[in-house]
Amino acid sequence: MRKTCVFVFARGGSKGLPRKNLLPIRGLPLVAHSIRMAQLLGDTEGIYVSTDCREIASIALAAGAEVIERPAELASDTAPEWLAWQHAIRWVEARRGSFDCFLSLPPTAPCRSVADVRRCLDALAPNIDLVLTMTPSHRSPWFNMVIERSDGCLDLVNAGNRIVRRQDSPTCFDITTAAYAAHPAFIMKSSGIWDGKIRGVEIPPERAIDIDTPADFAIARFLKEQYLPDSIETKEA
Repeated sequence: MRKTCVFVFARGGSKGLPRKNLLPIRGLPLVAHSIRMAQLLGDTEGIYVSTDCREIASIALAAGAEVIERPAELASDTAPEWLAWQHAIRWVEARRGSFDCFLSLPPTAPCRSVADVRRCLDALAPNIDLVLTMTPSHRSPWFNMVIERSDGCLDLVNAGNRIVRRQDSPTCFDITTAAYAAHPAFIMKSSGIWDGKIRGVEIPPERAIDIDTPADFAIARFLKEQYLPDSIETKEA
């Protein structure tokens, strides 16, 4: 059986939405929602929260996760989270030994379902380096995504590759942060996601919300409390 370790990466700082990983929905801080999702999956080797924040660490321990103390240089606004992924893998391997599957459940995606996460894990084949979640894009770079030129006028993002009929344009997806599943060896030898062979698992927009702003949080809270059924968090989902 494949050994899976679940990771929750939760910095204490956030400029767009201060203390966002601690904001409550249904009485639980966002970081605790990720831990609960990991617990509902079952069959995991461990649940680890990488953080630089004592308050987040305390919540993580109370919720049943182990805490990885993230160095300050890996917790700044400019530090790539990929480096925190590598640090967390080294920390676990030094204390628990090697494992087969790395699963990241960001706190900013509380509307995901157990089924969404399991589909990511199932899609991580030996010939695939990393699986991420995605949702159909509301905007197409061939029709309604533009850039502003230096003269103030607009142009299409794909101005040099014009398609005149919408039905001829490729289907586009937005990357979501519901889940990332990867082989630890790929993460350790690479400098970023796009160094490898990547597969996407499609999830519906209502489960793909990624919290970065107060408006995002308000939408996620409404979806979680008023719209999405409790069953998305059950083991039978």
